[in-house]
Order: sequence, then structure tokens, then C-alpha cells
Amino acid sequence: MKNLNSFRIAIAAASLGLIGAAPALAGARNPVVVELFTSQGCSSCPPANANLIKLSSDPDILALSFAVTYWDYLGWKDLFGKEEFTQRQVTYEPALGQSGPFTPQMVINGRTSTVGQDLGEVRSLIAAERPLAGPAVRLKGDTATIDGGGKPASPADIWLVRYDAGLVEVPVARGENAGETLPHAHVVRELTHLGLWNGKPQSRTIPPAKPNEKRALLVQERNGGQILAAATD
Repeated sequence: MKNLNSFRIAIAAASLGLIGAAPALAGARNPVVVELFTSQGCSSCPPANANLIKLSSDPDILALSFAVTYWDYLGWKDLFGKEEFTQRQVTYEPALGQSGPFTPQMVINGRTSTVGQDLGEVRSLIAAERPLAGPAVRLKGDTATIDGGGKPASPADIWLVRYDAGLVEVPVARGENAGETLPHAHVVRELTHLGLWNGKPQSRTIPPAKPNEKRALLVQERNGGQILAAATD
């Protein structure tokens, strides 16, 4: 068993070829949003993590990895887990017809979900998605801009997502994945609610990206509803 003090998190440059198209996402507007809810303490999650790594190389897909906390009791506390990520998944489940959260789970545009272990199935669900019908959104420097558009039935949430641009590898010392080094792509570090969009144009000041970090802007129906618009910087 490895000592906790020996943990190292290696962030590999995208040029290594594992997620080589990360730069192609720059400036992407209204990609298909694929959210993976995962845990380093879940033995079923590595195949879904590997599939998200593959999806993250597609410039038309915004792949995001959210680490949940409810498997921490198995003996390994996920290094990236946050309660707000767990709550995001919990909020999704009623509309998706699920009785409760589970891992791994991929949620696509807030509309459909799957366990994410079958890449062919995931790609079929992505291909079946209709284009996002919300406003044009942009991230540039310290400004997030949302254009005007058809007024939503109710105000929509505006989310700022900050995530790792490259690959993160984590040696796991205990729990179901003990002894494994697990790779992750596009690990979400922060999820911030910026306010509501009611159909009118608006811009908001946001923190600049940190080194090895990317940002995404999501406009989404409230209470875990469908994603209306998305953009990355």
C-alpha cells in the first residue's frame, strides 16, 4: 500500500497524444456537452474515464469529468471530489428517470444518460443529439458574453466551469482501485453559478484562466434541465 504522502499528480501535455486535440476545443461554441460523474473509489469507473479521454479529443464535444464523493467511504477519498459535483448529479436524476446517482454516469446535454462504458453507445447518443437551441455564448479574457434570444420559459442558470486542459494521472493507494494509476481528462476543479439568463444580452466579468486550465460557460434550464448553450475559451 502506498503512503498518502507519496501521491503525485502528473499533468501531461496534450501533445503526448492522449488527449491531443485539446487546443482544437479553443473557441468552440455550442458543442455537445458530455458530463462524466466518476470516482477514483469506484472499480467500474476506469473504462468510462478512458472513454471520456477519447471523447475529449473531439472539437465538437465538451467533455467534463466531475468527481463525486459518495464512494469515499470505501477507503479512498477522491482527490477531486466536491459535494457540489455530487449535488449536480443528484439534481439531474429525477428528470433522467433515475432513482438516484450512480457511477459511472455520462449525461449528454442534460437530456440523456448512460453508464459510459460502451464508447459506441455513447457516440450513438451524441450523434442523435439535436443542436443546442440557446443563445450564442462566448468566453474571452475576463468576460463571458451571452447574446439575446428567444425568452426561455423560465430564467436559465449560467454556470462557469473551470477544468484541467490536459491529462491528470492519480496513483490510488486504497479502496477498490488500490495499486492502479488512473488517468482523467478534463477534470473539473470549480463550478460556479454566475446568475440567470432571461433572454436578454448580458456580459459578466470572470476570473482569468489559471495555467493548464480551461473554462467553459453553460446556459442550462434550472433544476438539472437541458443545456441550452455552451462555449469554451
